[in-house]
Amino acid sequence: MEFRQLGKSGLKVPALSFGTGTFGGGTEFFKAWGSSDVGEATRLVDICLEAGVNLFDTADVYSAGLSETILGKAIAGRRDSILISTKATFKMGPGPNDLGSSRHHLVRACEASLRRLDTDYIDIYHLHGFDALTPVEEVLGTLDNLVTSGKVRYIACSNFSGWHLMKSLATSDKYGWARYAGHQVYYSLIGREYEWELMPLGLDQGVGAIVWSPLGWGRLTGKIRRGQPLPKQSRLHQTAEQGPPVEDEYLFKVVDALDELAKATGKSVPQIALNWLLQRPTVSTVIMGARNEEQLRQNLAAAGWNLSSTQVAKLDAASAVTPIYPYWHQHQFEERNPLPVPRAAKRG
Repeated sequence: MEFRQLGKSGLKVPALSFGTGTFGGGTEFFKAWGSSDVGEATRLVDICLEAGVNLFDTADVYSAGLSETILGKAIAGRRDSILISTKATFKMGPGPNDLGSSRHHLVRACEASLRRLDTDYIDIYHLHGFDALTPVEEVLGTLDNLVTSGKVRYIACSNFSGWHLMKSLATSDKYGWARYAGHQVYYSLIGREYEWELMPLGLDQGVGAIVWSPLGWGRLTGKIRRGQPLPKQSRLHQTAEQGPPVEDEYLFKVVDALDELAKATGKSVPQIALNWLLQRPTVSTVIMGARNEEQLRQNLAAAGWNLSSTQVAKLDAASAVTPIYPYWHQHQFEERNPLPVPRAAKRG
């Protein structure tokens, strides 16, 4: 497995990492993702480690903490060879302070995650979302204290807009505090908005992309095609409304291109979609999920090879969209405002 720098930090992470949202199935929402118990979770961790994947991503809200608990049991006895990424910010209780990024909530959330994971430290600690009601100085001062105390090794954020991230980085730089090394973002062949502002920011500021839902919220599994109903086993039956909206015709155009390349390469549709992401600028790691061993082994095979530049261009063209303002205007001056990835033709 290839290892990459997490942004401009000194930490190296595998190009593919494993998302444990499928562990537990403790709520109806997460049951649609999967419900691996400790035994199955341990087997999936074993397979990941055999393939060189040692980064496991979770969050306190995944199955109301059950995902963290199961992950902690699945890695028992081998913590030193594993990297753990978890998150806080979203609501974890009925009280007014049981959510957000205040000092009060983050300290309690971190300590609760440590207990559930049965570990003394978290390798990458994320803010799951931006808290506009808490001053960034309070947020980053708290995260810096967690780093200096040894409870957290590196900090990252997730789902921030460009100004959220840049204001946070500037605040860290001003006070000499720990800096966000990674940004966990939605990015896929049917969700390329990350390229408009967050990717250039990541390149400029040395923030690595940790990609979530790389198969477009389960739409690029190869099981969804024009004129066919959703497969019986698909999380989209329960979770489509919570995920990113996608127009059917746009999705089918991208799937058609993936199908064409699958036939040409002998790879599966998900493998091609994941491999495309692995070649994008700023991407430090792509989080893959799996309900079972078969899915996991299929996804692991997305690494260790590369699509050709011609094949990448075909996918770029099929998935291109006209950006919103000011990005469509900026694209007219690429000689002075170069794009991180070549501009593909407009979707027609």
